[in-house]
Amino acid sequence: MQSVCSKKLVYSPNSEEIFDRLRGLNDVVWLDSGQPKSTQGRFDILSGDPDCLIETWGDTSTITHDAKTWSSSGDPFELIKNLLEPLRSLETDPRPNVPFTCGIIGYFGYDLRRQYYRLDAHNPPAANIPDMRVARYLWSVVVDHQEKSTRFYFHTLCPQKLRQKVTAALSDVTSIVHSKQQPFRLKNKFLADIDATEYQRNISKIQQLIDAGDCYQVNYSQHFKAAYQGDTWQAYKALRDILPSPYSAYWQWQDKALMSLSPERFLSSDGHEVESKPIKGTRPRGHNHTADQSLAQSLVESSKDRAENVMIVDLLRNDLSKNACLGSVEVSKLFALETFPNVHHLVSTVTAKIKAEKSALDVLKDCFPGGSITGAPKQRAMQIIEELESVRRSVYCGSIGYISADLTMDTNIAIRTVVAEGQSLHCWGGGGIVADSNPSDEYAESLTKVNVILKTLEAF
Repeated sequence: MQSVCSKKLVYSPNSEEIFDRLRGLNDVVWLDSGQPKSTQGRFDILSGDPDCLIETWGDTSTITHDAKTWSSSGDPFELIKNLLEPLRSLETDPRPNVPFTCGIIGYFGYDLRRQYYRLDAHNPPAANIPDMRVARYLWSVVVDHQEKSTRFYFHTLCPQKLRQKVTAALSDVTSIVHSKQQPFRLKNKFLADIDATEYQRNISKIQQLIDAGDCYQVNYSQHFKAAYQGDTWQAYKALRDILPSPYSAYWQWQDKALMSLSPERFLSSDGHEVESKPIKGTRPRGHNHTADQSLAQSLVESSKDRAENVMIVDLLRNDLSKNACLGSVEVSKLFALETFPNVHHLVSTVTAKIKAEKSALDVLKDCFPGGSITGAPKQRAMQIIEELESVRRSVYCGSIGYISADLTMDTNIAIRTVVAEGQSLHCWGGGGIVADSNPSDEYAESLTKVNVILKTLEAF
């Protein structure tokens, strides 16, 4: 018996209509490649109606399965392993040539490993959402934009009723959900928790700590908040149109939603090897071709940005080595220039082979949160972040992605990410601070990274 069966669907370069048809399901999620405008993304993964959900708040996780709910103080990553095991035990046939058919999709918030890094709780939460929220999905729609194909996959454990429900939704144009909510709009413009003067003063404090030998680099950010009403799906469609990004995601549940337009891969794995693509070094796009090329070249030639990138690459190499075969950690690309709609970035690529007795989930646990959004050394950088930032980071600077039944994995770094909760939207922007950072330039860079998101939402 095959553990995963599939059905071919009509291909479209834009998966928005597929998501529209699935919106009637619970916890419908879209891991979005940014197509058709993105030049880098390949796969879209969509699913809904999970059979099991884990929500972690501090030291306690709540598991919901078959209409029953219970609590656990166990390691959240071990709880995920337990959810995947029944799917893995039935994996008898070769996996289809797609990244995901069934398994775990969700987010790992920045604060998930707060206890591990011994962080004092100085700051209040920005939004009332779990530190981790992951769900087990027994089916998926996978759109391959390279092969121009769309298929619907379901695991043998997927109930027949759910298969019929999803199949009907995907085949019937009348299944598209037209929201009864009011059109999306902001009630006020985004406001930062701190002003430019305080932001730059905190950067100077970080540089004093660097000079004292406390750390080498700290990723410092600021928080923006606005009140809103209406349907966040409308907002996400506008954001992905203006900021197509290869590691995007949209997930809506109850009065909450995640809208992530991330350009950065944290960790991907085929089960045997792992890859990470840390970003360090940013310039805005120019207003014309000449100015744009000049900004890109200045980034490539910047000794400050290259040094910042190397620090994080070294930190990541160290994190990966905890679960890697001896001598297998390699830097295949260093300081590669990648261009996105609003910025140029320096991106490096680090790879490793996973030890036979370890899995991609072990790698995720021991590398989390990503060094590109903490600083180095990681623990001290995170302590400084806690001391200087005004609220906790929530999903921002955590990771969103999937871990499939066969333990293949892909996760982003949740930057360029908006959290909707209740009647409020939350967004963050920041950057890596080193000894020779210019505080006013760093403040401007933090705005460059998020202004396109803030202005797009404010324009509704």
